[in-house]
Amino acid sequence: MKTSEEHGRHNPNTKMLLTALSAMVAESTTFPIDLTKTRLQLHGESSSSSRSTNAFRVASAIVKDQGPFGLYKGLSPAILRHLFYTPIRIVGYEHLRSLFLASDGGSVSLPAKALVGGISGSIAQVVASPADLVKVRMQADGRLMSQGLQPRYSGPLDAFTKIVRGEGIMGLWKGVVPNVQRAFLVNMGELACYDHAKRFVIRNQIAGDNIFGHTLASVMSGLSATALSCPADVVKTRMMNQAASKEGTTMYNGAYDCLVKTVKIEGLRALWKGFFPTWARLGPWQFVFWVSYEKFRKLAGISSF
Repeated sequence: MKTSEEHGRHNPNTKMLLTALSAMVAESTTFPIDLTKTRLQLHGESSSSSRSTNAFRVASAIVKDQGPFGLYKGLSPAILRHLFYTPIRIVGYEHLRSLFLASDGGSVSLPAKALVGGISGSIAQVVASPADLVKVRMQADGRLMSQGLQPRYSGPLDAFTKIVRGEGIMGLWKGVVPNVQRAFLVNMGELACYDHAKRFVIRNQIAGDNIFGHTLASVMSGLSATALSCPADVVKTRMMNQAASKEGTTMYNGAYDCLVKTVKIEGLRALWKGFFPTWARLGPWQFVFWVSYEKFRKLAGISSF
Protein backbone atom coordinates (compact mmCIF):
# COMPACT_ATOMS: atom_id res chain seq x y z
CA MET A 1 0.00 0.00 0.00
CA LYS A 2 1.37 3.38 -0.95
CA THR A 3 2.04 6.08 1.57
CA SER A 4 -0.31 8.91 2.46
CA GLU A 5 2.13 11.32 0.83
CA GLU A 6 1.80 9.51 -2.49
CA HIS A 7 -1.98 9.42 -2.11
CA GLY A 8 -2.30 13.16 -1.76
CA ARG A 9 -0.06 14.40 -4.55
CA HIS A 10 -1.16 12.99 -7.86
CA ASN A 11 -4.22 13.09 -10.08
CA PRO A 12 -6.14 15.79 -8.11
CA ASN A 13 -8.52 16.52 -11.01
CA THR A 14 -9.35 12.84 -11.48
CA LYS A 15 -9.87 12.49 -7.74
CA MET A 16 -12.25 15.46 -7.71
CA LEU A 17 -14.32 13.87 -10.49
CA LEU A 18 -14.38 10.44 -8.88
CA THR A 19 -15.25 11.94 -5.49
CA ALA A 20 -18.18 13.89 -6.95
CA LEU A 21 -19.47 10.78 -8.76
CA SER A 22 -19.21 8.64 -5.62
CA ALA A 23 -20.95 11.31 -3.55
CA MET A 24 -23.84 11.49 -6.04
CA VAL A 25 -24.33 7.72 -5.80
CA ALA A 26 -24.22 7.80 -2.00
CA GLU A 27 -26.52 10.84 -1.69
CA SER A 28 -29.16 9.42 -4.02
CA THR A 29 -29.14 6.10 -2.15
CA THR A 30 -29.49 7.51 1.38
CA PHE A 31 -31.42 10.76 0.83
CA PRO A 32 -34.78 9.50 2.25
CA ILE A 33 -33.02 8.91 5.59
CA ASP A 34 -31.60 12.43 5.51
CA LEU A 35 -35.05 13.88 4.85
CA THR A 36 -36.49 11.91 7.77
CA LYS A 37 -33.69 13.19 10.02
CA THR A 38 -34.35 16.82 9.05
CA ARG A 39 -38.09 16.55 9.67
CA LEU A 40 -37.43 14.83 13.00
CA GLN A 41 -35.07 17.61 14.09
CA LEU A 42 -37.69 20.26 13.22
CA HIS A 43 -40.45 18.39 15.04
CA GLY A 44 -41.52 20.13 18.25
CA GLU A 45 -39.61 23.30 17.39
CA SER A 46 -40.46 25.92 20.05
CA SER A 47 -43.34 23.84 21.36
CA SER A 48 -42.76 21.69 24.42
CA SER A 49 -46.29 20.24 24.12
CA SER A 50 -45.76 18.60 20.71
CA ARG A 51 -46.54 14.90 20.56
CA SER A 52 -43.43 12.77 20.67
CA THR A 53 -42.53 10.99 17.47
CA ASN A 54 -39.83 8.80 15.94
CA ALA A 55 -38.14 8.25 12.61
CA PHE A 56 -40.59 5.54 11.49
CA ARG A 57 -43.64 7.74 12.16
CA VAL A 58 -42.06 10.69 10.36
CA ALA A 59 -41.17 8.61 7.29
CA SER A 60 -44.61 6.97 7.24
CA ALA A 61 -46.32 10.36 7.40
CA ILE A 62 -44.26 11.62 4.46
CA VAL A 63 -45.18 8.63 2.29
CA LYS A 64 -48.85 8.86 3.32
CA ASP A 65 -49.14 12.59 2.58
CA GLN A 66 -46.87 12.94 -0.46
CA GLY A 67 -46.30 9.46 -1.81
CA PRO A 68 -42.96 7.63 -2.12
CA PHE A 69 -41.40 10.47 -4.13
CA GLY A 70 -41.98 12.77 -1.17
CA LEU A 71 -38.95 11.09 0.41
CA TYR A 72 -36.80 12.72 -2.30
CA LYS A 73 -37.95 16.31 -1.73
CA GLY A 74 -34.82 18.45 -2.00
CA LEU A 75 -32.62 15.84 -3.69
CA SER A 76 -31.43 18.12 -6.51
CA PRO A 77 -29.88 20.80 -4.22
CA ALA A 78 -28.44 18.00 -2.08
CA ILE A 79 -26.61 16.57 -5.10
CA LEU A 80 -25.55 20.08 -6.16
CA ARG A 81 -24.12 20.63 -2.69
CA HIS A 82 -22.06 17.46 -2.89
CA LEU A 83 -20.59 18.45 -6.25
CA PHE A 84 -18.76 21.16 -4.29
CA TYR A 85 -18.63 19.92 -0.71
CA THR A 86 -17.35 16.37 -0.99
CA PRO A 87 -14.56 16.85 -3.59
CA ILE A 88 -13.16 19.83 -1.67
CA ARG A 89 -13.12 18.08 1.69
CA ILE A 90 -11.85 14.69 0.48
CA VAL A 91 -9.13 15.90 -1.89
CA GLY A 92 -8.30 18.75 0.50
CA TYR A 93 -7.86 16.26 3.32
CA GLU A 94 -5.46 14.14 1.30
CA HIS A 95 -3.42 17.19 0.31
CA LEU A 96 -3.21 18.58 3.85
CA ARG A 97 -2.43 15.13 5.21
CA SER A 98 0.57 14.90 2.87
CA LEU A 99 1.83 18.26 4.19
CA PHE A 100 1.73 16.97 7.76
CA LEU A 101 3.56 13.83 6.65
CA ALA A 102 6.23 15.84 4.84
CA SER A 103 6.91 17.98 7.91
CA ASP A 104 8.03 15.13 10.19
CA GLY A 105 8.90 12.32 7.79
CA GLY A 106 6.72 9.81 9.65
CA SER A 107 3.12 8.66 9.81
CA VAL A 108 0.40 11.16 10.55
CA SER A 109 -1.00 10.99 14.10
CA LEU A 110 -4.73 10.71 14.84
CA PRO A 111 -4.93 14.25 16.36
CA ALA A 112 -3.27 15.66 13.23
CA LYS A 113 -5.70 13.76 11.01
CA ALA A 114 -8.60 15.07 13.10
CA LEU A 115 -7.38 18.65 12.68
CA VAL A 116 -6.86 18.20 8.94
CA GLY A 117 -10.31 16.65 8.57
CA GLY A 118 -11.93 19.50 10.47
CA ILE A 119 -10.17 22.20 8.44
CA SER A 120 -10.92 20.65 5.05
CA GLY A 121 -14.55 20.07 6.02
CA SER A 122 -14.99 23.66 7.21
CA ILE A 123 -13.62 25.13 3.98
CA ALA A 124 -15.82 22.86 1.88
CA GLN A 125 -18.92 23.75 3.90
CA VAL A 126 -18.46 27.50 3.44
CA VAL A 127 -18.44 26.96 -0.33
CA ALA A 128 -21.42 24.58 -0.32
CA SER A 129 -23.55 26.36 2.32
CA PRO A 130 -26.03 28.00 -0.15
CA ALA A 131 -26.95 24.63 -1.66
CA ASP A 132 -27.26 23.17 1.83
CA LEU A 133 -29.62 25.99 2.81
CA VAL A 134 -31.87 25.35 -0.20
CA LYS A 135 -31.87 21.62 0.56
CA VAL A 136 -33.02 22.18 4.17
CA ARG A 137 -35.70 24.71 3.15
CA MET A 138 -37.10 22.35 0.48
CA GLN A 139 -37.08 19.40 2.89
CA ALA A 140 -38.96 21.51 5.45
CA ASP A 141 -41.48 22.56 2.77
CA GLY A 142 -42.84 19.05 2.68
CA ARG A 143 -43.92 19.49 6.30
CA LEU A 144 -45.92 22.59 5.31
CA MET A 145 -47.63 20.63 2.54
CA SER A 146 -48.60 17.89 5.00
CA GLN A 147 -50.33 20.59 7.07
CA GLY A 148 -52.35 21.73 4.06
CA LEU A 149 -50.20 24.84 3.50
CA GLN A 150 -48.57 26.02 0.30
CA PRO A 151 -44.84 25.27 -0.04
CA ARG A 152 -42.54 28.27 -0.03
CA TYR A 153 -40.60 27.19 -3.12
CA SER A 154 -41.47 25.41 -6.36
CA GLY A 155 -37.92 24.18 -6.96
CA PRO A 156 -34.22 24.83 -6.27
CA LEU A 157 -33.94 27.80 -8.68
CA ASP A 158 -37.09 29.37 -7.24
CA ALA A 159 -35.69 28.89 -3.74
CA PHE A 160 -32.38 30.56 -4.63
CA THR A 161 -34.21 33.47 -6.27
CA LYS A 162 -36.65 34.04 -3.42
CA ILE A 163 -33.99 33.78 -0.73
CA VAL A 164 -31.77 36.35 -2.46
CA ARG A 165 -34.72 38.65 -3.13
CA GLY A 166 -36.16 38.42 0.38
CA GLU A 167 -33.06 37.97 2.53
CA GLY A 168 -30.22 39.38 0.42
CA ILE A 169 -27.26 37.57 -1.11
CA MET A 170 -25.86 36.86 2.36
CA GLY A 171 -29.15 35.12 3.15
CA LEU A 172 -27.74 32.18 1.22
CA TRP A 173 -25.20 31.78 4.01
CA LYS A 174 -27.77 31.87 6.82
CA GLY A 175 -26.73 29.35 9.44
CA VAL A 176 -23.20 29.17 8.05
CA VAL A 177 -21.61 29.38 11.53
CA PRO A 178 -23.35 26.32 13.03
CA ASN A 179 -23.01 24.71 9.60
CA VAL A 180 -19.24 25.12 9.63
CA GLN A 181 -19.08 23.99 13.26
CA ARG A 182 -20.96 20.85 12.31
CA ALA A 183 -18.78 20.29 9.25
CA PHE A 184 -15.64 20.60 11.38
CA LEU A 185 -16.92 17.99 13.85
CA VAL A 186 -18.33 15.65 11.18
CA ASN A 187 -15.14 15.61 9.14
CA MET A 188 -12.95 15.45 12.21
CA GLY A 189 -14.78 12.26 13.14
CA GLU A 190 -15.48 10.90 9.66
CA LEU A 191 -12.28 11.42 7.70
CA ALA A 192 -9.80 10.96 10.54
CA CYS A 193 -11.63 7.91 11.89
CA TYR A 194 -12.07 6.27 8.48
CA ASP A 195 -8.44 6.91 7.59
CA HIS A 196 -7.13 5.67 10.96
CA ALA A 197 -9.57 2.75 11.30
CA LYS A 198 -8.87 1.49 7.79
CA ARG A 199 -5.13 1.41 8.41
CA PHE A 200 -5.66 -0.23 11.82
CA VAL A 201 -7.84 -2.95 10.28
CA ILE A 202 -5.33 -3.64 7.51
CA ARG A 203 -2.24 -3.40 9.73
CA ASN A 204 -3.69 -5.89 12.24
CA GLN A 205 -4.88 -8.20 9.44
CA ILE A 206 -8.51 -7.97 10.56
CA ALA A 207 -9.39 -7.41 6.91
CA GLY A 208 -7.65 -6.42 3.71
CA ASP A 209 -7.97 -3.27 1.64
CA ASN A 210 -11.33 -4.48 0.35
CA ILE A 211 -15.08 -4.07 0.82
CA PHE A 212 -15.04 -5.75 4.23
CA GLY A 213 -12.25 -3.51 5.49
CA HIS A 214 -13.95 -0.41 4.05
CA THR A 215 -17.24 -1.41 5.70
CA LEU A 216 -15.66 -1.77 9.15
CA ALA A 217 -13.91 1.56 8.84
CA SER A 218 -17.02 3.37 7.56
CA VAL A 219 -19.21 2.06 10.40
CA MET A 220 -16.73 3.26 13.02
CA SER A 221 -16.29 6.65 11.38
CA GLY A 222 -20.05 7.11 10.97
CA LEU A 223 -20.72 6.46 14.64
CA SER A 224 -18.01 8.84 15.86
CA ALA A 225 -19.04 11.56 13.41
CA THR A 226 -22.69 11.33 14.52
CA ALA A 227 -21.91 11.51 18.23
CA LEU A 228 -19.74 14.59 17.73
CA SER A 229 -21.93 16.46 15.29
CA CYS A 230 -25.57 15.81 16.19
CA PRO A 231 -26.06 18.86 18.51
CA ALA A 232 -24.50 21.18 15.92
CA ASP A 233 -26.61 19.51 13.23
CA VAL A 234 -29.84 20.24 15.11
CA VAL A 235 -28.87 23.90 15.58
CA LYS A 236 -27.77 24.17 11.93
CA THR A 237 -31.03 22.72 10.64
CA ARG A 238 -33.18 25.08 12.71
CA MET A 239 -31.07 28.14 11.91
CA MET A 240 -31.18 27.43 8.18
CA ASN A 241 -34.91 26.69 8.16
CA GLN A 242 -35.96 29.98 9.75
CA ALA A 243 -36.89 32.89 7.51
CA ALA A 244 -37.49 36.46 8.64
CA SER A 245 -41.13 37.39 9.31
CA LYS A 246 -42.85 40.38 7.71
CA GLU A 247 -41.72 42.45 10.71
CA GLY A 248 -38.13 41.38 10.06
CA THR A 249 -37.86 39.25 13.19
CA THR A 250 -36.55 35.70 13.44
CA MET A 251 -37.07 32.93 15.94
CA TYR A 252 -33.38 32.74 16.80
CA ASN A 253 -30.87 35.56 17.08
CA GLY A 254 -27.90 33.28 16.50
CA ALA A 255 -26.52 29.78 16.97
CA TYR A 256 -26.09 30.20 20.74
CA ASP A 257 -29.63 31.59 21.12
CA CYS A 258 -30.96 28.61 19.13
CA LEU A 259 -29.02 26.22 21.36
CA VAL A 260 -30.33 27.81 24.57
CA LYS A 261 -33.96 27.97 23.40
CA THR A 262 -33.90 24.38 22.15
CA VAL A 263 -32.61 23.09 25.49
CA LYS A 264 -34.94 25.35 27.51
CA ILE A 265 -38.10 24.37 25.60
CA GLU A 266 -37.40 20.74 24.73
CA GLY A 267 -34.66 19.63 27.11
CA LEU A 268 -31.03 18.59 26.63
CA ARG A 269 -31.95 15.40 24.76
CA ALA A 270 -33.38 17.54 21.96
CA LEU A 271 -29.80 18.26 20.85
CA TRP A 272 -29.54 14.63 19.81
CA LYS A 273 -32.88 14.58 17.97
CA GLY A 274 -32.44 12.56 14.84
CA PHE A 275 -29.39 10.71 16.24
CA PHE A 276 -30.51 7.31 14.98
CA PRO A 277 -31.53 8.43 11.46
CA THR A 278 -28.35 10.55 11.32
CA TRP A 279 -26.20 7.53 12.16
CA ALA A 280 -28.41 5.27 10.04
CA ARG A 281 -27.72 7.63 7.13
CA LEU A 282 -24.04 8.30 7.79
CA GLY A 283 -23.27 4.59 8.03
CA PRO A 284 -24.84 3.59 4.68
CA TRP A 285 -23.74 6.88 3.08
CA GLN A 286 -20.15 6.28 4.03
CA PHE A 287 -20.34 2.63 3.05
CA VAL A 288 -21.70 3.46 -0.40
CA PHE A 289 -19.37 6.43 -0.83
CA TRP A 290 -16.14 4.81 0.32
CA VAL A 291 -16.74 1.50 -1.46
CA SER A 292 -17.63 3.37 -4.67
CA TYR A 293 -14.75 5.82 -4.33
CA GLU A 294 -12.15 3.17 -3.59
CA LYS A 295 -13.42 1.07 -6.51
CA PHE A 296 -13.42 4.05 -8.88
CA ARG A 297 -9.86 4.93 -7.81
CA LYS A 298 -8.73 1.39 -8.48
CA LEU A 299 -10.32 1.42 -11.94
CA ALA A 300 -8.64 4.77 -12.66
CA GLY A 301 -5.24 3.39 -11.59
CA ILE A 302 -5.03 5.55 -8.45
CA SER A 303 -3.87 4.07 -5.14
CA SER A 304 -6.40 3.65 -2.31
CA PHE A 305 -7.35 6.53 -0.02
